[in-house]
Formats: sequence, C-alpha cells, structure tokens
Amino acid sequence: MDALLPYLSDYWRQYLDGAMIGLHGLVDAYPPGAPTSISGRARSFPAPAVPSSYADLRERVPDEGDAQLVVLNCLTALEAHRNPYYAAALATAVNDWVRDEFLDRDERLRASIAVSIAVPDDAVAEIERRADDPRWVQVLLPVRSELPWGHRSHHAIFAAAERHGLAVGLHAWGRPGQAPTPNGFTSTYFEDYLANQAIAQSQLISLVCEGVFERYPDLRVVLIECGFAWLAPLLWRFDKDWKGIWREVPWVKQLPSEYVYRHVRATTAPAHLPREPRAIRQLLEMIDVERLLAYASDYPHDHGDGLPRLLAELDDEGRDAVLTTNAAALYNRSRPDGSPDRDGVSAP
Repeated sequence: MDALLPYLSDYWRQYLDGAMIGLHGLVDAYPPGAPTSISGRARSFPAPAVPSSYADLRERVPDEGDAQLVVLNCLTALEAHRNPYYAAALATAVNDWVRDEFLDRDERLRASIAVSIAVPDDAVAEIERRADDPRWVQVLLPVRSELPWGHRSHHAIFAAAERHGLAVGLHAWGRPGQAPTPNGFTSTYFEDYLANQAIAQSQLISLVCEGVFERYPDLRVVLIECGFAWLAPLLWRFDKDWKGIWREVPWVKQLPSEYVYRHVRATTAPAHLPREPRAIRQLLEMIDVERLLAYASDYPHDHGDGLPRLLAELDDEGRDAVLTTNAAALYNRSRPDGSPDRDGVSAP
C-alpha cells in the first residue's frame, strides 16, 4: 500500500489513514501454506514472494526461454471494496504505479488495466485513460461477479475494450460476498477452489447467451487461471441444447461452440489434466487446444506438471501455437515505437 500512496490524492491518503483500509491482494486471497499458492521458485525468496518492484521482477522471475513479451496482471482485489469512489481512485493509482514501476523500465513488458467494477462508467473511464498507450493490452476483470458478465449493465465495458482493440481477461476469484456455488457458500477453501471452474462456465454461458459476441464481433475474452479441460462436456451440451431452445436467444445465430472458438482463449495454467497420456490425447480429440490455449506462467502459483504433459502430446506446430502464436494474436498491440509486436499476426 505504501507504494501506491504517492499516486493517491491527499483526501484518499487521509481516508486510508483514518479508516485503516488496506489493499486486498494475493497474500490475503490464498492460504500461504497451500501448495498451489506459492511456487518453489517463489518460496526461495524472502517474503513477500510476489514481486513488488521491477528489481524484484528481474530477480525472481528470470527470462523464460525466448519470451518476447510479458503481460503483467496486477491482482489487487479491487472488487473487495464497496466504496465506488475509493475503488475507482485505487484502480487509477494501481495502473499509474504499474506504468512507472514496470512498463517504463522494460520495453518487453505489457500489462492489464485494473478497473473498478462497482460502477461500469468508472471502468470505462479508466480504459479510456489508458487506451492510447499500446503497452496496455487487456482489461482485467474478476471471474466472480455480482451479475453475470453477459448482463447488459456490463456492455459498456466490452464496447470500450473492443473499440480500443483490448482483450478482456476474466481472472480467477473475485467479488467477495458472492457464493461460489448455486447452493450457497462453501465450508472450505478446497470447495471454493474447485467451484472456480463452475463460475467460469457460468460466465462463458452468459457471454454467449446474452449475445455479447454478436454485439461486439471483434471482442476477445481470456479465461485466466480458470482451467480448460471442462470445456469439452460444456461445449457439447451447449451446442446440443441450443438446437432445441434457440428461440430463447434468437440473437445467438451460430453454434455456441463457434463463438467460443472465435472469441475466447484460455490460459495453460492451471492445466488440470489426467495422469494418463492416453486420456490427454482423448481430451485433445474433444477440444481444439491448438486454437484455444495461450501460455501463462501464473507466477507465483504452482499447479503441477500439467502443461509439460500436454505439450508432449502436441506436434511442433501445436506446441508453437500454444506457447507463442496464440498469445501474439490475442494481444495484437504495437510496440512503443509504433511497430507491431509480431509481424503478420492478426487478432482472432
């Protein structure tokens, strides 16, 4: 929080001091002892394990392979705050800090725009504030929301993202006070952790059924840290039931799966996959991961060896798509000097 104070007005600094309201973030959201929370590489450094400066980033997250660009997602749990004015001020402060501390120090870095979800107009204003800078490539939203993201009250956010060529990232976890299951709150972190996939499914259904992709045909949505193996049965059922109940959603003019493959990508982490290679190959027959997946390190989390086992079942072209070209197309933005990030790559 101290790092953000210079980016807040005198009023908000006094507000924070008097109300003792902190910044909710990764440390508060994950049990520190859970194996999935902090990777072994992150544990090798003194607390906090999450990089809080560019120097930390360079030290703790060394170059991986031949990565050309890195997209930073600053998780602050802005959605935890119910004061819309404070949430909007905090989002602006976070983005100013990310720009000064990271983007201005390394031309390889890109970032997602943190926005307040309390009032859509505030989110749109923050998008407009950043959109002219090509280093911002994505609008960051929590996957757990008070209303499904396809609801019309959110459409102004998608319109702004599409207008400026920005992807929309739906990141795991989100609005506190919202039960993770249709039957209410869970008793354990383990149940909440598992419920995240069901939440992602409901958001995907909402985006398609509410006609978001018909209304915004160039919109790109990324499911971040939400898994992807669950897509196979969901898309099968989605297409099947649409054929019988399409009159409920006449604006959905194509198979739901076609919208998903055209507009949606999912990150490789976490890759919740079976242990047997044969079962992984069966999954690859059911969903086109070569079109769907984009690499994510998910640092500082550790979700096991699912990605290497997945890549082992792909050919060279498929591995290149998952590790490089899908993300390059997804975040098709220009470098600060105006040159394209990758030649010959267009957004899906």
